[in-house]
Amino acid sequence: MKATYDLPCNIAQTLNIIGDRWTLLIVHEILVGHKTFSELKKELNGISSNLLSDRLKYLESSGLISASLYSDHPPRYEYKLTESGEALEDVFNSIILWGRSHLDKCYKKLIHDRCQTEVNIAYYCPHCNENVDELSVVEVD
Repeated sequence: MKATYDLPCNIAQTLNIIGDRWTLLIVHEILVGHKTFSELKKELNGISSNLLSDRLKYLESSGLISASLYSDHPPRYEYKLTESGEALEDVFNSIILWGRSHLDKCYKKLIHDRCQTEVNIAYYCPHCNENVDELSVVEVD
């Protein structure tokens, strides 16, 4: 796929990888355990087989998923998230939290397993060994 954004920005460059229609939903379905083409197709009502196939190939070439052959005739693959793909779980959690606060109809919430209380995002500074509220986005040297 061709890069959509030619901007010196982490958000723009990330969107070049995951910003196409259906892409994040495909990654999310693999994250929650739907690992075969047929499972993904079933869960993603409305996606065409050709588009799903294209997106899976692109996600593999981008290093977010890996494919392993589990049947030769016909060839069938199981998809797994790579470490890079698994790291998108934090993005999904952030979207869930944003939706909980800003959508008229919300379908999910993020809770602490032990006490069942909804959670918030906190930023942590490993140097100071504490949660922080004061953040700045700065250029990388």
